[in-house]
Amino acid sequence: MKTRHWLIALWVVIVYALHQDVWNWGKAGPLLFDLLPPGLTYHLAYSVVAAVTMAILVRFAWPAHLEQDEPEDQPETNQRP
Repeated sequence: MKTRHWLIALWVVIVYALHQDVWNWGKAGPLLFDLLPPGLTYHLAYSVVAAVTMAILVRFAWPAHLEQDEPEDQPETNQRP
């Protein structure tokens, strides 16, 4: 496996571990923009990190063979007569 794949796998484990935000469970303030409590603010930021992680996974770890088109000389099995 390439070093890049190991780094991506490590990053996924770190992002997964960060999802367990036990340090925010008992906090009620300070509010972000006088609206969002700390737990909700954390999960807002976590959602952005998770989306960026998925973009990285698609860009660098997506299996290339899934993107190859099927040869045109093979008959399709779902055609109606």
